[in-house]
Amino acid sequence: MGQLFDLTGKVAIITGSTKGIGKAIAERMAEHGAKVVISSRKAGPCDEVAAAINAAHPGAAIAVPANISSKDDLQNLVDQTRKAFGKVDIVVCNAASNPYYGPMSGINDDQFRKILENNIIANNWLIQMVAPEMRERKDGAIVIISSIGGLRGTSVIGAYAISKAADMQLARNLAQELSPDNIRVNCIAPGLVKTDFAKALWDTPEGERRASSGTPLRRLGEPDDIAGAAVFLSSKAGSWMTGQTVVIDGGSTS
Repeated sequence: MGQLFDLTGKVAIITGSTKGIGKAIAERMAEHGAKVVISSRKAGPCDEVAAAINAAHPGAAIAVPANISSKDDLQNLVDQTRKAFGKVDIVVCNAASNPYYGPMSGINDDQFRKILENNIIANNWLIQMVAPEMRERKDGAIVIISSIGGLRGTSVIGAYAISKAADMQLARNLAQELSPDNIRVNCIAPGLVKTDFAKALWDTPEGERRASSGTPLRRLGEPDDIAGAAVFLSSKAGSWMTGQTVVIDGGSTS
């Protein structure tokens, strides 16, 4: 393995990592030598993914369930990671919520609040929990999974798009604050990726044809299309990149 993408000795927390993009990121980071922490709300799926990674890379993964809406859960996630591996080098804020699909006129306050709290505030909570030790070491990498929804208007996922635009600004702000201590903060903005989270948009042959027809590469994304960028941003290869949003969407916003 080339040194540019080597994550040997690094410890990564990946939220929402039992399926889809988060799972692919955890698997690829483990392949590149990182210790990874698998986290989502339910313990069972966390244990299953960690076991599969450990079967391929013994000792590379632990499972720590956490609900991102709970600050206590996130603190426990960080505490258990330090207990198992001694530190946190990389955080990937991948978990997100979108309980509403439709026009902004129809969203209720609780749905709107949940989207903003889980997709923005929870990311800042987790980052602030690990930032002090990264500052002390003068080293760290933070990756926030945003969306191209944050780059353009939408009539059906408006609050989600607002939260994802805010994540891009969160990365820019935190890059200004943390980069002097060699902590890099970047976003990845995927287009439509074939995951359970986005299933409503692609889970019929007609839906997939319609969704991919506006993409110059003429296909939807796969989780691995995003995982490679997360490895890049977390490794030496991305050591001079901070405060940026990497768009990976098959060309649909080009």
